[in-house]
Amino acid sequence: MTTTGEERTTARGGPLWWSRRRSAVFDWSLAAVSAAECAMEGVPFARDAGIPVPAGVVFGLFAGSVLLVRRQWPIAVVLVSIAITPAQMGFLMGIVGLYTLAASELPRRIIGALAGMQLVGTLIVTFVRVRQDMVRGDLDLGDWFVPFASIATSLGLTAPPLLLGLYVGARRRLMESLRERADSLERELQLLAERAEERAEWARNEERTRIAREMHDVVAHRVSLMVVHAAALQAVARKDPEKAVKNAALVGDMGRQALTELREMLGVLRSGDGVGDRRASVPVAAVAAVAARVGEDGEGPCLSELEELVGQSAAAGMVVELSVEGEVRGYAPEIEQTAYRVVQEALTNVHKHAAGAKTHVRLAHRVAEIAMQVENEPPPEVGSASSARLPSGGNGLVGMKERVVGLGGVFVSGPTEAGGFRVSAVIPAA
Repeated sequence: MTTTGEERTTARGGPLWWSRRRSAVFDWSLAAVSAAECAMEGVPFARDAGIPVPAGVVFGLFAGSVLLVRRQWPIAVVLVSIAITPAQMGFLMGIVGLYTLAASELPRRIIGALAGMQLVGTLIVTFVRVRQDMVRGDLDLGDWFVPFASIATSLGLTAPPLLLGLYVGARRRLMESLRERADSLERELQLLAERAEERAEWARNEERTRIAREMHDVVAHRVSLMVVHAAALQAVARKDPEKAVKNAALVGDMGRQALTELREMLGVLRSGDGVGDRRASVPVAAVAAVAARVGEDGEGPCLSELEELVGQSAAAGMVVELSVEGEVRGYAPEIEQTAYRVVQEALTNVHKHAAGAKTHVRLAHRVAEIAMQVENEPPPEVGSASSARLPSGGNGLVGMKERVVGLGGVFVSGPTEAGGFRVSAVIPAA
């Protein structure tokens, strides 16, 4: 089975091997015309062959109707047209069959061989007929006319349909190739769009996680201290009014600082960077920069502020010690901020889960890294006056680990053998 590529569609809507009804009607019309032509040409053929005229007409009808299967078996159509060439029949069938053969996807050697056979057959038959006419005196021309007429007729009946069929077949194959490439490109673009959407969704999730972490680090510590001071204030309000006033002032200061930092962060989130598109990425870098500050000097936290951080916890009733080892030096802002946040969150967890426990904060400046450790002893059996029930979201340790690992460091946390809890982190200095 061979196809010409004329009516390639994904769904067949016509009968038998036709892809569309229009193609079937067209081929039936061509077959009817070819059959009528061969039937008329069968009359002189029957007379010259000495057979009954009806037999020649019937032979012509059958021979011409072979054109009906040109799309399914173009080789058979061409062979039949070559076979009836000596009878001077099937000129339309020869032309259409050769065109269909050339436009098909058959190998070029088969197309060339059949076209050569038809050319030679037409050349021989035309040469013989023209020479016979000249011998009978029907044509009174020179001897040059016989080869000229033979060559011109054979080329005229063979070359145009052959070249046109090759051109149409090549053009259709090119169009199919372009269509396939377009479909492939469309699939690739769709796949890229899906991947881009997945990456965008992943980026949005990451940004939401980072914003939540920054919000947690900025607000949770101060709010936790506020709750601790409020509990202490409630416990000593009647016994020690001066201490109560002091705790109330601390609560107010910390509340104002927390509100200031929260207001600045919300201001960044409401900035015009993403106004044009509600799904645009939040400016996380700016959020992190604003969220990182713990004071009112407009700069991010640094290791030099650890003493103040530890002092705030001590003021809330925690027994905390700070020790620094190695030569103190400066680091990149993101390293100092991460180290500060680790200590801050670890102290916040002590306030939440081990109120009244003695805590040790160690900071070590090494050659190629900076290490920090916050370890608390077991909390006292009886809750102190400063103890309070503080809610925990369970994200503090996760956020610390994400920060440290993001800088290529190592983070470890867990209970100690003595019953306390230890948080350790090591961050590369470079």
